[in-house]
Amino acid sequence: MKRKEFNESYINARRELVRLDKNKKPPREGRDRLPPGQFEKDRMVAMPPITSDYPRIGKSDWRLRIYGSVKNEKELDWNDFLKLPSEKYIIDFHCVTHWSKLSQKFTGVPFEEILKLARPLASTKFVIFECYDGYTTNLNLRELKENICFIAFEMDGKDIETKFGGPARVIIPHLYAWKSAKFLKAIRFQEKDEPGFWESRGYHNHGDPWKEERYS
Repeated sequence: MKRKEFNESYINARRELVRLDKNKKPPREGRDRLPPGQFEKDRMVAMPPITSDYPRIGKSDWRLRIYGSVKNEKELDWNDFLKLPSEKYIIDFHCVTHWSKLSQKFTGVPFEEILKLARPLASTKFVIFECYDGYTTNLNLRELKENICFIAFEMDGKDIETKFGGPARVIIPHLYAWKSAKFLKAIRFQEKDEPGFWESRGYHNHGDPWKEERYS
């Protein structure tokens, strides 16, 4: 997807929202589960699309490609994906634009199931999540192995709505939510790091909410 197709007005507005002066940030509400600079929302917020509209992928058309520096490249259709072991999760979800949803319910496939299928090479250090709207984000493979990470297909017991990244999206609770890629299309394993959509636009390469790693 060419850069000119991205919604630049939204991208610029979001940059300003993240750059809020510290004195203007929403106050921390005194709960140990809220990182600095965050306020609690009672429900998930559907962020605007980075293109003119959300990508709409039916389950019959959805494919997940797993490739790169792995021993076994795979392509899963929706039925293949649902055959993988899944778990129910209750996690805290922190958006870089300062809101957090605590105790959010998801059902999804643990990332370790993807690792079992793909069998990354010993030289593999990074994972790039690719999405149907052209979005990408980069993660350290070791960190994904050591923390909760899953590919969600249900939210609050129902199919994930398109506006929240359905039919399948990544969830990485310990990092800001831009790392939890929506509209998942492919998982690429590689030896070298590669900044993704927001990382190449000034966001921090890691994104720890407890350290307020919003911008690099």
